[in-house]
Amino acid sequence: MKYFFLYLMSAFFVFAGITHFTKPKMFVSIVPKFLPYPLELVYVSGACEILFAILLAIPATRHIGAWLLILLLIAVFPANIQMAITFYKEQNPYLWIAILRLPLQFILIWWAWIYTKM
Repeated sequence: MKYFFLYLMSAFFVFAGITHFTKPKMFVSIVPKFLPYPLELVYVSGACEILFAILLAIPATRHIGAWLLILLLIAVFPANIQMAITFYKEQNPYLWIAILRLPLQFILIWWAWIYTKM
């Protein structure tokens, strides 16, 4: 089962990374306002998600791929906070999703951390 979840995680991040390129406006809207070049940051983070997910799937690079995903998840956490704040201010009916994403980020970090030891 460990390998099933490993490849599930890898596929999840490849899909998420591709989404950064197919629906960039969705991600640009949650980039914190203090960061410059939001569209470029969306593309860079999407490319990183894809690359790091591929590294995670390859046994020889799994350790580094897992650590890079952890660092990426930490780096994009402010976007999740921004999303929750924006949804709250706009009274967005999907605020519950934005709030759910906050602890989910820590679960994803834990999940990636498991693969730092493989």
